[in-house]
Amino acid sequence: MALPDYVNTFGQDLLRRYGRRVHKLAINAGFTCPNRDGSKGRGGCSFCNNASFNPNAREAPSVAEQIEAGRRVIARRTGAKRFIAYFQAYTNTYADVEYLARLYDEAVAEPDVVGLSVGTRPDCVPDQVLDLLADYQARGYEVWLELGLQSAFDASLDRVNRGHGFGEYRQAVRAARLRGLAVCTHLIIGLPGEERWHALESLERVLELGVDGLKLHPLHVVKGTLLANQWRDGEYQTLGFGDYLAIAADMIERTPRDVVYHRVTGTCSPDILLAPGWCAKKWAVLNGIENELRARRSAQGALTSCRRGDNPVTLQPFSQNCV
Repeated sequence: MALPDYVNTFGQDLLRRYGRRVHKLAINAGFTCPNRDGSKGRGGCSFCNNASFNPNAREAPSVAEQIEAGRRVIARRTGAKRFIAYFQAYTNTYADVEYLARLYDEAVAEPDVVGLSVGTRPDCVPDQVLDLLADYQARGYEVWLELGLQSAFDASLDRVNRGHGFGEYRQAVRAARLRGLAVCTHLIIGLPGEERWHALESLERVLELGVDGLKLHPLHVVKGTLLANQWRDGEYQTLGFGDYLAIAADMIERTPRDVVYHRVTGTCSPDILLAPGWCAKKWAVLNGIENELRARRSAQGALTSCRRGDNPVTLQPFSQNCV
């Protein structure tokens, strides 16, 4: 057994739908965000590393060059020949729609790119941007709108200087779903002031609005952040390895089986990671979540009454059942 036998993972979902491996290629298009440039705030979220920020997209490699570089790396690792262009760094809808269209067009012009995944904030998806993404979907491309919510609690979002609340997320999801766009929501486990019940309640609120994909991240402390100062001063304590595994498994059990998990952990380079050390060990975390679910004799959807179509979902392995 492996993690995809317990969790409806994005990689396996793509393999089932496309009949071949499809990989995301991360792209840094040089965006900023309204929580950095002064329109909503400066300095960004308390956990965000300012040193990695590139303010000028035109100084970075082009989208096509980044796709080619990623293509070569993936070819050596897995031999995949189909890709989704993942606009990942910062707020990838924070520009006028004509500029966004040029960037996205450059990505889908590559013959082996089958779609777009666009990471952004809930307060940066105006109707014109959603219409643009819906147009790519209408043309046959796979399109994912990735919304960095992190928590459904406004007090928690204020604590980490997010610059938006749950209301903006609710509005963005409703507008996206009206256009038939797939939404993947990012949630962080271990935010300052939050406990297990906060994570479960955030999940419940997200599921109530409707979501197609989820990403779970453990909060980690990196150099050059306000959170790093709070951690050094003893104002913030990181989540333990076992605690993260247990909370992640709790959330997976409560997630309907037709929701796709794009990620169940997040890693960080040891060069900038301060704490917790286990965040640099991706496979240890993935194997730990798998072992936790196996020990519980559980899987995604075990604690829901969700249905796929009109038929009750059984807890057979996803490799056999989720097709």
